[in-house]
Amino acid sequence: MTSGRAIVVGGGIGGLAAALALHRHGWRVSVLERTAEPREIGAGLSLTANGLRALDALDLGVAVRAHGRTDTAGGLRDRSGRWLSRVPAAELERTLGTSAVGIHRAELHALLRAALPADTLVTGARVTDVEPATGDVHYRAAGSAATVRGDLVVGADGLRSVLRTRLWPDLPPPLYAGSTAWRAVLAWPHPLPTAVTWGPGAEFGIVPMGDGRIYWYGAVTAPPGGRDTDGRRAVLDRFGSWHDPIPALVAATPTEAVLRHDIQHLATPLPSYVRGRVALLGDAAHAMTPNLGQGAQLALEDAVTLGAACATGPAHVSSALAAYDRQRRPRTQEVARASLRAGRYGQQLRNPLAVAARDTVLRLTPARMALRAMARYADWTPPPA
Repeated sequence: MTSGRAIVVGGGIGGLAAALALHRHGWRVSVLERTAEPREIGAGLSLTANGLRALDALDLGVAVRAHGRTDTAGGLRDRSGRWLSRVPAAELERTLGTSAVGIHRAELHALLRAALPADTLVTGARVTDVEPATGDVHYRAAGSAATVRGDLVVGADGLRSVLRTRLWPDLPPPLYAGSTAWRAVLAWPHPLPTAVTWGPGAEFGIVPMGDGRIYWYGAVTAPPGGRDTDGRRAVLDRFGSWHDPIPALVAATPTEAVLRHDIQHLATPLPSYVRGRVALLGDAAHAMTPNLGQGAQLALEDAVTLGAACATGPAHVSSALAAYDRQRRPRTQEVARASLRAGRYGQQLRNPLAVAARDTVLRLTPARMALRAMARYADWTPPPA
């Protein structure tokens, strides 16, 4: 089969995974990344069964498990520390076939880069336009304008996607979801379980990673655009009275390591993820709230599905992209809606009576039932090429 040329716009986790999936199916791939240095913002993520199966399909599952931390337990707590729901590791493995893995986003990014040919990633390339009919991608690099043509163009350029705006100019921009979040990674000498703690209008999450590090995040319902002179102090003011080890974790974090971002999502679903020779994936296609922890996982699913659909080569791009859209749009948009609902039921719930009722329901719900609800989103199998 004659190899085709694929241009991937965006060198984040989804873009690199798409490049690797296409490369494995014989495509010549270039990744245009606007930043000068290839990197992923310093935070962590918990990979569940679907994300790990996507990485297995890319032959990276073993390496990811070796670099990350396999979770031994998890669950939900209230701010006093009382468990509302627990998910035993053995039950998780029986239901989904694997436990979750906590890993730094930068580690996953580095593993994806290392699996690609050295000349795949083109940094400092700011894409300005795309021609869906021809596959021409216009960009600027080193102060000069340039154009490259692909048989296939992949838009993996994130929440503020240039390609999405170019192809669907009337689509409303991403919308503030009502919450802001702080995130950080630090070394921590004591083993901790993966856990999410809910309080009125607030949530704190802990994800153990490899090499003795912990990723934590805190999210609160708040007006958009908030800024901190001292991020650690702001988190302690909000979560300092919550159960151990939350105050100690935050206090041990260097203030310069604390990131803060408003949570935004694509509130108006796209009518298609495909136009001409262009396919969108990840946040460019279906940016969602993080309440189900599925953003990165679905980007990995997208990448593997796109690679499998395009395995027949450039002569069949039109039908391949139509198949990709049929497979990915219903699932990803359903998960995006469910994630928004989960945030309203969880982190954003503030009424004391509603919070008490929710917590009571969670305590009375058998762990197996809670796990089945989670499995609905994490149980995914890569398609055959």
